[in-house]
Order: sequence, then C-alpha cells, then structure tokens
Amino acid sequence: MPDETLAADIDSACRLTGEFTLRSGQVADTYFDKYLFEAQPALLDRVATRMVDLLPEGTELLGGLELGGIPIATMVSAKTRLPALFVRKKAKEYGTAKLAEGPDFSGRRVTIIEDVITTGGAVRDATRALREGGAIVEVVVCAIDRSPEGENPLADVGLEVRAVLTRAQLDAAQSSTVE
Repeated sequence: MPDETLAADIDSACRLTGEFTLRSGQVADTYFDKYLFEAQPALLDRVATRMVDLLPEGTELLGGLELGGIPIATMVSAKTRLPALFVRKKAKEYGTAKLAEGPDFSGRRVTIIEDVITTGGAVRDATRALREGGAIVEVVVCAIDRSPEGENPLADVGLEVRAVLTRAQLDAAQSSTVE
C-alpha cells in the first residue's frame, strides 16, 4: 500500500538548505539530514515498511551501513525477521577485528540497507569489502536516492539501487507544500 504523504513528511523533517559538503566532496545547497527522520520512530517505521517491499527475493541478511543504515536495517529486520548485519566503514583494529558485526556472511545473499545515496561511495566500499569476504551483494535498498534521475551511481560495481524516495520525489513534495 503506497504511503502518499511519506515524501512530504520526510522532506519536512529533514531537508536543510545552505552550503553542505557531501562525503563525495561535492558541495550541495540542499542536505537531507537523515538522522532527523531516523530519530523519529513513526517516520522510521514508515520508511522501513516501504523498504520491506523493495527487498529482493532470496535476501538472507540485511547489511546496515554504519551509521545511518543501522537503525533502518534494525527496523527492517524486526519487520521481516531477517537477521541484520552491521557493516563498519572499516574493520575494527581491536578485539575481533571484524568488518561486520552479526552472523557470518560468507556465501550468503546480503542486501545492503543505506540511508542516503548520492554518489554511492560508502555503499561501493562496503560492497567491495563484503564481496571480498565471500558475500553475494547485488542490491542496495536506500531511504533516499539523491543521485541524478535515471543514473545508477553504483553500476560500476554491478549493484542495483532500489529507493524508497528519490530526490525528484522530495523536490516535488517540497514544491507542493510551498504552493
């Protein structure tokens, strides 16, 4: 069932304007502070509910990326009963020295869960690291895809991007509330 007001509610909760340097080094005049919706249980639940329908068949583990993907992956895990895997930006240098906390992922189909994708740098890095560890990674499901419409920023690593919301949908939601 579609959530007709989700784009407007997310836009209202987390769109910031100004000058922001993104992880990619790009400078943007609009920033979607995902923590502003991830910290609100009702909004996080609505995003996670939409993500459930975007999960590919055969997903065995949900790979939440540090830090923003972890609360979303946890919520999707609770809804689907699929185990979550918490993927670090780099392996710990102490203790178990793991890249990912949770079940063994070698030979298993991992769907990456991310908050916002623009160029896909963090997802690309995590995909490569998980694949080196034996994971089968083919899809990333994100809350917001900020990449240019019609482009897949992760095509170079053979990753399909499935988004709950796109930048175009958020822009349309903002326009309709401004009019």
